[in-house]
Amino acid sequence: MFDTKESDYNIVDATPFKRDILKELAEECQKQGIKLHFYYSHLDWFRDDYPEGNTGHGTGRPKGHGNWKSYYEFMNKQLTELLTNYGPVGAIWFDGIWDQPANFNWQLEEQYALIHKLQPSCLIGNNHHRTPYAGEDFQMFERDLPGENKAGFSAGQGVSELPLETCETMNGMWGYKIEDQNYKSPKALIHYLVKAAGKNANLLMNIGPQPNGELPATAVEHLKQVGEWMAQYGETIYGTRGGDVAPHTWGVSTRKGDRLFIHILNLQDDALYIPLKAKVKKAMQFISKTPLSFKQEKDGILIKLPQVPDDIDYVIELNIK
Repeated sequence: MFDTKESDYNIVDATPFKRDILKELAEECQKQGIKLHFYYSHLDWFRDDYPEGNTGHGTGRPKGHGNWKSYYEFMNKQLTELLTNYGPVGAIWFDGIWDQPANFNWQLEEQYALIHKLQPSCLIGNNHHRTPYAGEDFQMFERDLPGENKAGFSAGQGVSELPLETCETMNGMWGYKIEDQNYKSPKALIHYLVKAAGKNANLLMNIGPQPNGELPATAVEHLKQVGEWMAQYGETIYGTRGGDVAPHTWGVSTRKGDRLFIHILNLQDDALYIPLKAKVKKAMQFISKTPLSFKQEKDGILIKLPQVPDDIDYVIELNIK
């Protein structure tokens, strides 16, 4: 994902050198088989024609500034360039309309239509903390899993039928702040990833790069540990959907074909009852493939575990009809 709205990358006003950088990035993404996505902020604290909102009051712009017609035209010119000069774009990830009152008319319908006209396969998402608008292709939740509101951004935001995504950051900031060393542990990151998969959501994990462009060492180390876990358990996450068993306090489930993965994240017992209508043919511990005894009941199964799970994620694989 590439941020196109920072002052150094106002594409319409960019120098040829900056355009060349973006073109090289797009070409390298294609070469490496990586889909290019653009982050695009609807608010812009650097332009005088952006209507005055709730934030950015210390940027030096004159009070009472703003020319919506001019600003809207500017945004659409930027989006047009991004979607015509840099090859296939996987998605536009919008942010910032929370800066204006709820009744502010962003003319999203026309803007979304422009994007889909220029690149029909380009997905549109908007981090507006509201139920999706017409023309949006996926729904995102900021610092929360779908259906939750622990961060305070999702009040009244229903979970739609669109593909889902949750965005989170490695520590407390979206950008880099040297004092912010409150990094989430590898265990916490893995649990967030697993819970997102169990709720049918993609996880977008943010890292704020250092001023020299390098990623913070702590973030890299934690991601390495998550990667090591995924090397063993990725099969229970990649290509799965949320499973037949709804999320519980003990964990979540994911499913791939006739394989149902039970992710136990927090269980203080050596047995687990799972509400499940499907017939279970086999139960085993995912890594060791050790068979687990279970009792099929009318509305579920009771699985006997060898001990109280103490793994970061104790995964049971059920083979179901």
